[in-house]
Amino acid sequence: MHFATLASGSSGNSVLVGEGDRNFLIDCGITAKRLLANLRMLNVSPSKIEGIIITHEHSDHIRGVGVLARKLKIPVYATAPLWQEIDPILGELDESQKIVIEDFARLAGLDIKLVPTSHDCRASYGLKVFGLKHTLGIATDSGIITEEMHKNFQGCDAYILEANHDLQKLWQGRYPWYLKKRIASNVGHLSNVQLAEALREWLAENTQKVVLAHLSEENNTPELALSTVVGILKDSPARKRCSQLKIRVAPRHVPHELITLEDLG
Repeated sequence: MHFATLASGSSGNSVLVGEGDRNFLIDCGITAKRLLANLRMLNVSPSKIEGIIITHEHSDHIRGVGVLARKLKIPVYATAPLWQEIDPILGELDESQKIVIEDFARLAGLDIKLVPTSHDCRASYGLKVFGLKHTLGIATDSGIITEEMHKNFQGCDAYILEANHDLQKLWQGRYPWYLKKRIASNVGHLSNVQLAEALREWLAENTQKVVLAHLSEENNTPELALSTVVGILKDSPARKRCSQLKIRVAPRHVPHELITLEDLG
């Protein structure tokens, strides 16, 4: 299995996931033009993209979905509640492109389980992707670690997870009070510490990669997110279990290098 963030943060989010020469996208919160340019940077042909699955309806996750789906003539996958929100926004799509899913989906030869998150929108989900040999846990836009996240993300081979803010920077920063409260709430975004504490329980011997995603440009820095997570994990039993672990930060505007999971045998 391989994966890469194509964009990450409140200015737009998208993730590429695939196995072999088959791929799908999770969200497209940037313009179709920019997303296609970012795919070219990874040497991934748009013709190898088989669909887009939507995690929730906020614009930084769906901004380019309609244009991209029409341009590539690919289907869009979302739950029924999400379709009620996004259908008027995406523009005209052929009915055959509108795929309604419930708890599971199969896309580009991979099985996908929807994992509910806690965010201030109609419906929001993380995803657990099952490859031939590996699993990938993906979750951004959640104010808490939900029971479903905790249950499903134990022992994945890799993760793309939100480390949105440093709580001290958030409270001391220049955001208005209502926005600070929203971000720190149970339906806001995960802090660096919240994410690290969850990883202490999720990491296993087979875990190879963690990509920290959806960092706030105002209330976090890549260096702070990385040092906080690494510091909390440093002496934990979880960190000692996974000798192959590498932790990286997703770039905001350009794609992360393509990560291919290894068979640790």
